[in-house]
Amino acid sequence: MRTLIRGGHLIDPDLKTDSILDLLTEDGRIAALLRPEDASSVRADRVIEARGRVVCPGFIDIHMHEDPVEDGSIAQCIFEAMLRMGVTTAVAGNCGENLYPPLRYLDLVDRDGTAVNVAMLAGHTHFRIAAGLRDLYAPASKEQISVIKDAVSEAIDGGCIGLSFGLRYVPGADTDEFLEVAQAAERSGCLISAHVRDDAAYVFDAVEEFAEAGRRYHVPLQVSHIGSMGGYGQMRELLAQIDLLRSQGLDITADCYPYSAFSTRIGASTYDEGWMERYHCGYDVIEMCEGKYKGMRCTKEMFEEMRRDFPMALTVCHVMQEEEVRLALRHPGVMLGSDGTLSGGQGHPRAAGAFPHFLSSFVRAGDLSLHEAIEKMTTAPARRLNLPNKGTLRPGADADIVIFDPETVRDRATFEEPLLPPDGIFDVLIGGETAVSDGQVVNDRLGRAVRRKRS
Repeated sequence: MRTLIRGGHLIDPDLKTDSILDLLTEDGRIAALLRPEDASSVRADRVIEARGRVVCPGFIDIHMHEDPVEDGSIAQCIFEAMLRMGVTTAVAGNCGENLYPPLRYLDLVDRDGTAVNVAMLAGHTHFRIAAGLRDLYAPASKEQISVIKDAVSEAIDGGCIGLSFGLRYVPGADTDEFLEVAQAAERSGCLISAHVRDDAAYVFDAVEEFAEAGRRYHVPLQVSHIGSMGGYGQMRELLAQIDLLRSQGLDITADCYPYSAFSTRIGASTYDEGWMERYHCGYDVIEMCEGKYKGMRCTKEMFEEMRRDFPMALTVCHVMQEEEVRLALRHPGVMLGSDGTLSGGQGHPRAAGAFPHFLSSFVRAGDLSLHEAIEKMTTAPARRLNLPNKGTLRPGADADIVIFDPETVRDRATFEEPLLPPDGIFDVLIGGETAVSDGQVVNDRLGRAVRRKRS
């Protein structure tokens, strides 16, 4: 199968390409970049007209939360939302959480196909619970830590692309447990990502704790959703801390979503006693995403009722400073990640809007160039994850491609309607096959599992 994408503005930060060129794919791979006059004689099975539009590698979401498994199959919702906004590869299992044993999840992806390619991180919290530690506030014994570490090591050896922690959500896991389990990444040298232990004024010690894993094991580190960790007046100092750690030899970067509100479940430790003092706010910053109070801002009574009776209900918390988020996303060491998570189709609009929102509200606003933005969505995460065939239009690479209009692309998802599809994203190809055509999903089963290659 040969496809010619004709007349598009090809932007590829990996190749440092920024020109009007034609693109030929063949049998799921990038075959060639061609001058338009040379492409006129090329025979293709189909032609996609891309004049006036940007052609770039498919977006890679380095931080999202996967769909659940129901009745033995993946119940697609967020993966389809990812596809509609140009994502072709999603990294799931973040913040220490896997909704299903991760290697078995990857097998389901390959068995049935999903809307996007899926890579999995091995989640510390998932394996902690599997080891019998259902109380997230309880410490682990040495024997339990050994069981967790062995299980994580097996998952990494089996193809998980890295290891994730959600230290903020597991108060019982102390630094010794974190560092012992983190050693599972040492042999493979794979990425460790973390929702670090604390945020706001307390984030600096939390990042220092995380950095110790890099010092000990010489592995790459990823600070998850840095905007929601230091977006309360600490961002400039937090970015300087990370820059200083890099200058000392640590391989540490971060991701960020382009919104000034975070999302978590109302029963999470984020809302433990003292949270209002931490964020200098009242109950009304919390918006309920589901349940009988959906769309309403919290009162004290509502907060206490939902936290007691419906602790898994998703919330959005409107407490971050927008300029702090913009500062983070302008930084060269920060890439885009949606942190998208949905529950029954409800949640934060970042799950369906993060990538087009970044293009419309940050690039068109002048925060950074289109080329810089595409790098944060493609080449940078591909390199971070050691995926040489993703995030590039280099001949021989996977033909994962997105075509969009840089002037009209915009998100439509809102806090009231979080699944509304974006405008301006016209075509998405996965493995050279069309997944989205003229903005409509035409094939939601082209995605395959992305497994870490053994060294």
